[in-house]
Amino acid sequence: MPEPTSSATDPAETLRAGNRVVAFGIIAIVAILLVAAVLLFINLPDANAFNMRVERIFVQNGDLNTQGEVKLLEILAQSGTAFGDVLASYRIVIFVLLIFSTALLLAALVFLVTIITLNRRISAIQRTGIQVSSLIISRGDRAVYLNNMEFKLTEAAIETLAVLAEARMDDDVLSGAEIEAVISGRSAADCEEAAGATRIKRLRDALGNQMVSELLVKNIARRGYMLAIEKDVIRMV
Repeated sequence: MPEPTSSATDPAETLRAGNRVVAFGIIAIVAILLVAAVLLFINLPDANAFNMRVERIFVQNGDLNTQGEVKLLEILAQSGTAFGDVLASYRIVIFVLLIFSTALLLAALVFLVTIITLNRRISAIQRTGIQVSSLIISRGDRAVYLNNMEFKLTEAAIETLAVLAEARMDDDVLSGAEIEAVISGRSAADCEEAAGATRIKRLRDALGNQMVSELLVKNIARRGYMLAIEKDVIRMV
C-alpha cells in the first residue's frame, strides 16, 4: 500500500483560501444584484407620472367645462391612479424576484464550492487509497468489519475476501485463476481467469459502496488482485 503523502499546501490554509473565495463570491453576487436593483428602480417611471400629466391637462385646458369633457378627465385621473397602483405592485414583485435570485445564486455558489471540495477529497483518496486501521473477517457471522463499518456478505464473497486477506499477509498478488483455484481446491491451470474476476466483481457488489470496494480491492494490471491495506491490520475470526 502506498505511504500517505503530504501535500506542500497546508490543509488549513487551503480551507481558509476556499472560505475567502466563497466570501468574495457572495459579496460580489450581492453587490452586482444590489447595483442592478438600484439601476432598475431608478429607471422605473414614477407612479404619479400619469396623474401629473392629467393634472397638467386640467390646468392647461381650463375651458373644458362640458359634462363629457369633465367625465373624460375623471376617467383619465382614475386610470392614472390604477397605473400608479400597478406600478407600485410591480416594484414589490421585482424586489421579491431580486431577493429570490440572490438566494438562488448564493445556493449555487455554495453547492459549486461543495462539489469542488468533495471532488478534491475523492481525488486525494484515490491517490492514497483507503486508510484502514482494522479489517476483521468473521466467517461465522458472514460479515466483515472495515474500520467502524460492518458489511454483511454472502458465503462466496467472504471466501473471496478471506483468500485476498491471506494473500495480502503473504505479500502475494493473486490472479483470477489463482483465486478460483484456492476457493475451489483445483489447480490454477484448470481454472479460468474469468471465474476469479467474477468472484471479485461479486465481492465488490456485496460491499456496496463503489468507492470503498474499488479502492479496497486493487486490480494490478497483468498481475492480479490484492487488498490495498497494511497486512498487520487484518484479523480473521
